Amino acid sequence: MSEFAATVNATEYPPHLKHKVIFETFDGLQPGQAMLLVNDHDPQPLRYQFELERPGAFSWEYIERGPAVFQIRIGRVQG
Repeated sequence: MSEFAATVNATEYPPHLKHKVIFETFDGLQPGQAMLLVNDHDPQPLRYQFELERPGAFSWEYIERGPAVFQIRIGRVQG
C-alpha cells in the first residue's frame, strides 16, 4: 500500500484550477492520511494559503526540493 492516499501533479492542471484541486484532494483525506503534491516550483504561496484556511489541520514535509521537481507530503492531522 502506498504511503499516500492521493497524488496531485499540479503541473497537469491549468493555473486557475491548481489550488482548487489540491484543497479538494486534501479535504477528502481522513485524519492520519497524506497526499503527495508534485510541482515544478516551490509552492510556498500554497503553504501560506493552507495556514490561513486550514490552520492546525495539516502537516507539510518536503520530500524533494527542486530545482526542477518539488514533492511535498501534505498530511491531514488527527484532531
